[in-house]
Amino acid sequence: MITSGETRAENYQGHSKQLLDQIRAAVEAGFEIVQIREKRLSARLQLALGQAAVEIAHGSQTAILLNDRADIAEACGADGVHLPANSIPASKIREYFPNLLVGVSTHSSEEVIAASESGADFVTFGPVFRTPSKEKFGDPQGIDRLRSVCKAAEKFPVIAIGGIGHDNIKEIKSAGAGGIAAIRLFSKPERFI
Repeated sequence: MITSGETRAENYQGHSKQLLDQIRAAVEAGFEIVQIREKRLSARLQLALGQAAVEIAHGSQTAILLNDRADIAEACGADGVHLPANSIPASKIREYFPNLLVGVSTHSSEEVIAASESGADFVTFGPVFRTPSKEKFGDPQGIDRLRSVCKAAEKFPVIAIGGIGHDNIKEIKSAGAGGIAAIRLFSKPERFI
């Protein structure tokens, strides 16, 4: 599950409560990873949100990752960081934050291989299908491209993202993806699968 990225200082009080309820539901549902993607927040508010999420997930199987801020992830006791494709290499995170789980967003097989070789633990790849949040990356990659990337990555975990819905999860898994990541699919706890 990935949070929406819509939280700002102006709506933090109300929106952070909704996010924490969503995170609590994800933890209770046994999600492996929750990525807090609230990049519009100040470092101070990201830290507060991260600490609250870590407290919710404490003792569970759910790992909490912060978007692109290894320093804040470390400070709040999160399990890891998820790096955008244009961020610093995973190898730098490994150098300075060796205990953090590292995910990387990718949009090509070359980026998947580079992230793997740089020390990432997994990548997200997409958008596989059309989605409003990933339109800046152009046309969807499609299921055949996902299959090709998963094959090229061999046993390295590739997580599909972009336009994921209940109607295409089986197709994604049959293409070799190690899992799914989504924002809209999990925007409401009653939609959790």
